[in-house]
Amino acid sequence: MRTHPETGRKLLFVNRFFVSHLVGLEAAESTALIDRLSHQADTIEYQCRFRWAPHPVAFWDNRAVQHYTVSDYWPDVRVLERASIVGDRPQ
Repeated sequence: MRTHPETGRKLLFVNRFFVSHLVGLEAAESTALIDRLSHQADTIEYQCRFRWAPHPVAFWDNRAVQHYTVSDYWPDVRVLERASIVGDRPQ
């Protein structure tokens, strides 16, 4: 758990690709909780959809949301560039 540096709210950093376990939980319980929280991003009620158009810009705060890509733009090609802002290190 950490505190968001801008809002002061408590949060868990959960990402099925970057988080292997939650400290203080048994392996099975940790895996189940990571799975449950990660699947929140799959649920449409928790999603913000962005309609791609020429020259759009989208950004989000990875400290507070999960990113879930929907491949719904075929046959068009989507070109992405990533920029990361240097910030505080989670503790």
